[in-house]
Amino acid sequence: MTIYDFNVTLANGEDYSLEKYKGKPMLIVNTATKCGLTGQFDELEQLYKKYEDEGLVVLGFPSDQFKQELKSGEEAAEACRLTYGVTFPMHEIVKVNGNDAHPLFKHVTEKTKGLLGKSVKWNFTKFLVDRDGNVVKRFAPTDKPMSFEEDIQKVL
Repeated sequence: MTIYDFNVTLANGEDYSLEKYKGKPMLIVNTATKCGLTGQFDELEQLYKKYEDEGLVVLGFPSDQFKQELKSGEEAAEACRLTYGVTFPMHEIVKVNGNDAHPLFKHVTEKTKGLLGKSVKWNFTKFLVDRDGNVVKRFAPTDKPMSFEEDIQKVL
């Protein structure tokens, strides 16, 4: 199974396959609009804008598993756009840990380990995917996006 085998749902309810991004590097992030790490939205947006023409796609997946998200994906996406100026795709609220975790997050956590093993430790855990759909690296919640810009450049 590859990253391209997963379907996801945008905040507006539109379902699509990640195959849409085949050949493009991706940065998959579990987000939360009421988290103390929301300052990372700015750096995620900067990276998205800087490397969008080279194919980079940043994908935000709100999660309320850590009790720091609004009630719906639409509300979260709107807050991200209005408050943080986010233009990259935002998705429905998903679970990132446990038996009910979204299949995409089960996949990316299987392919990388963090401080808590396979589990996502906190909001703003980030997963870098290369152009071939391989999950190549996991970044901790406190890793600021600009701190791993070199890793992103390697997959471009």
